[in-house]
Amino acid sequence: MRLSSAILVAASAVLAGCQNKPVLQVSGPPDPFGYLKRSAVCQVGPVKSAGPAQKTTTMAVRSDDGNCVVLVQQGGEHAYASFGVSPAPEHGKAFLYNHNDHTYVMYTPNTAYAGPDHFGVTLIRGPGQPRDTLDVTATVDATGVVVPTPLITAPTPAPAAAKSTSKTATRRRAKTTTHP
Repeated sequence: MRLSSAILVAASAVLAGCQNKPVLQVSGPPDPFGYLKRSAVCQVGPVKSAGPAQKTTTMAVRSDDGNCVVLVQQGGEHAYASFGVSPAPEHGKAFLYNHNDHTYVMYTPNTAYAGPDHFGVTLIRGPGQPRDTLDVTATVDATGVVVPTPLITAPTPAPAAAKSTSKTATRRRAKTTTHP
C-alpha cells in the first residue's frame, strides 16, 4: 500500500509540471484597438537622422492586408504631442497613434500591390516647439498574396433593346354622322 501511494504522489508531482499556463507572446507593437492584423512580412530599418529635425526609415512589407509599424519618439523617450501625414502614400494607408508614451506610424499597403511606396510624417513635439519630419520609403511585396473573388457577382446589364425603325401605322376612324 505504501508503494502505490508513493507512486501516486510521484505521478501527481510530474503531471503538475505539465499544466497548461498561458504564455504572453509579444510580436510587435501593442494593438490597443484589438483588431489590427500584422503583415506576414514587416521589416523596419532603424530611424536615422537626416539633418536637423529630419528622420528617415525604410520598411519591407507584404501586401497581405496586414500592417507594418514604425516606432518613433521625441528626445527624452516621449510620444509626440500631435502628428500628420503629408504626402500620403500612393499605394496604401498610413495611420498614426500614441499609446503608452510611444508614437506609432502604421502603414498598410493596398492588397496585392507590389512595388515602391513613399510617405511623409510631420511630428509635432508640442506647442511652440519645432516640428520633426519622418520620411518613410516602403518596398511592398505581393508574393503569395491571392485576391479573393467574390462569391456573388454583380448582375450584368441586359443588352439595350434594338429600337424599331419601322413607323407604326396610325389609323383614324372615319367620322360617321347620322341623319335623322
